[in-house]
Amino acid sequence: MKVIGAGLPRTGTLTQKMALEMLGLGPCYHMVNVLADLGQADLWARALDGEAVWDEVFDGFQSTVDWPGGYFTEALADRYPEAKVVLSVRDKQRWAESMHETVWAVRNGDSLTRLLSDARARIDPQWSAFLGMIDALLWRGAGTFADARESMDALIETAYAHEASVRAAIPAERLLVWDVREGWEPLCAFLELPVPEVELPHINDRAEFIGRIADGTIEALQRWRADATAAQDGVESAEPSAER
Repeated sequence: MKVIGAGLPRTGTLTQKMALEMLGLGPCYHMVNVLADLGQADLWARALDGEAVWDEVFDGFQSTVDWPGGYFTEALADRYPEAKVVLSVRDKQRWAESMHETVWAVRNGDSLTRLLSDARARIDPQWSAFLGMIDALLWRGAGTFADARESMDALIETAYAHEASVRAAIPAERLLVWDVREGWEPLCAFLELPVPEVELPHINDRAEFIGRIADGTIEALQRWRADATAAQDGVESAEPSAER
C-alpha cells in the first residue's frame, strides 16, 4: 500500500483513482470495487467489527481512495507506515449538494434513488448486506454522518470536522491536502513522480452514480422476475394433468 485516500466521498475520488493508476500506483481500491463485487461488503462488515482485514481486502492493490477505505484512515496509516496520505477536499457547498443528490439519497429521503435502492434490497440479499455496510460506515451508530443526516449545514460541519481530524492524526510531512482542480503538480510533487504529459482526468460521476443504482435495480428485478417465472413454470409442469 503506497497511497491512502482520506478524502470524503464526492471529493473527486474517482478522478483520484484514475490519476493514481495513471501514475503507476494502481490498482486503486474504491467504492466501485465493492459495487462490482457485493460480496466484499462482508469483509468491510468484519472491519467494522474490529477485525484487521487489510491484507485480505487490499491484496494486489497499491492505493485506496473513497470510502470504505477512507473511514479507516488512521488504522490503515498505522498498518502501512510507509504509505502517504492524500486528503482530497472540495468546495463545501458544491460537495454537500453532490452528496445530497447521490450518497445521501440512497439511504435518506424519498427520492427515486432511495426507492429503487430499497426495492432492490427486498429481493437481493447481497444488496441488502451492502446497504447495511453503508449505514454502518455513514449513517448509523459511529458512521461518519450519523449526526448529520438532517441538513446540508450539518453535512458541511461534519466535513470540516473530518478534515481537521485527519490533519491532527497524520504528520504534515506524510499528508497532502489536495483539490483535484489543482491538477497534477501538487500530487506528483508529493508522490515524487513525474507529471504526466496528459491532463488530469476530471470525472463528474454524479449521473453515473445514479445510473449504477438504477441499472443495478433493473437487473436485479429482471433476475427476480425470471426466477419467479421459472419457479412457477416448474410448479405447473409438476402438477398432474386435469382429467378430461
